[in-house]
Amino acid sequence: MSGPIALCDCNSFYVSAERVMDLSLRGVPAIVASNNDGAAVARSAEAKALGIKMGEPIFKIRDLIKAHGVAVRSSNYTLYADMQRRVLAATEPFARDIEIYSVDENFLDLSGLEHLDLVDHCQKLRAQILQWTTIPTCVGLGPTKTLAKLGNAAAKKNPIFDGVADLRDEYIRRYVMDRFDVADVWGVGGATARKLGDLGIRTAGQLRDMPLRQARGLGTVVLERLVAELNGVQADAVELVAPDRKGMAVTRSFGTPIADLEQLMGAVSQFAMRAGEKLRQHGLVAGRMAVFFHTNRHKPDRPQYGASRGGALHPMTADSFKLISLARRLVERAYRRGFEFTKAGIMLEQLAAADARPRTLFEDQDQSAQRERLMAAIDDINGKFGRMTVVPGSQGFKRPWKMRADMKSPAWTTRISDLPVVKA
Repeated sequence: MSGPIALCDCNSFYVSAERVMDLSLRGVPAIVASNNDGAAVARSAEAKALGIKMGEPIFKIRDLIKAHGVAVRSSNYTLYADMQRRVLAATEPFARDIEIYSVDENFLDLSGLEHLDLVDHCQKLRAQILQWTTIPTCVGLGPTKTLAKLGNAAAKKNPIFDGVADLRDEYIRRYVMDRFDVADVWGVGGATARKLGDLGIRTAGQLRDMPLRQARGLGTVVLERLVAELNGVQADAVELVAPDRKGMAVTRSFGTPIADLEQLMGAVSQFAMRAGEKLRQHGLVAGRMAVFFHTNRHKPDRPQYGASRGGALHPMTADSFKLISLARRLVERAYRRGFEFTKAGIMLEQLAAADARPRTLFEDQDQSAQRERLMAAIDDINGKFGRMTVVPGSQGFKRPWKMRADMKSPAWTTRISDLPVVKA
């Protein structure tokens, strides 16, 4: 595929999704908080203008929130996933193929559409997404993914582009790249940016002009490919098949710190249950698990302790009960009395397709089939009646670790009972 590529990005997606049904949020500073209402993970333009930074802890900006009437909402991932689906539905007629890059970003393969005015084409795309979802977007156009990403950033920052920046144009490309900080180029990490800075390379344009051999010597083949893409040479076309996953994680902050071993085990059991669900959703099994938990690192005056333990899953499995069993053993090994834990998590590694997993010599095939049917039945029930309908007793019935979400919006688009009712 050698045609033009577009990156369509939803502006302040979480906030924009919250504004779809809640008109009180429009035109006012608004932020969406992370899990457990801990930090700002999305900010409206009005909130950004107040100086609220991405990832800023909520407790540090409470005075600012109060003084300026900043609206705060808890994360509502069910809503965001549904709005992503609606954005994709509006996008599909405008592209040959789509690669979902993140919940709010999509790469579009526009090959075969070169006969069109693609800037106008992308403006019509933006208009349709806005009409169908009310969510504003910006689009970057380019011959490569990196340039499309760069164009999208330019379209967001500079109003002269009117929401669409076309970096296929040599003049516009040079104008943008000479004004774009190298640290903000997609794929340039902090360490690489510092190395480039030491060489006097501080803009995207200077990185573009870097010799390929020097780029490879400084940052391996990754930086070399990035320089090639900045010069319009495709190194990474639109991916229609998701790459193989290497790992999977379920991590949560606790709504209330917990010190009791059984409560910690209950929380980790819940995370292991969810990890098994995710494996089965993707048709995967895992060969290794790691469990971690730690105290509040933002309160150094409190006793501090963090631990992680790992263990093999043999045979490889997606059975939630087997995951729970191993997780509890790992927690028991690492637990220490006298500490209040605020976060824990499960990480799964050595993932493989379930239908291609290696079989052990003494594995009971009939029992394995029965367990697979049991897991499928649990998934069906939880899918129909809501997650956590069927859970193992090891989770307990009182769950003090449940995350705070005190300002969560209703399920406007997925639960009819949450829709507001107008009475005459």
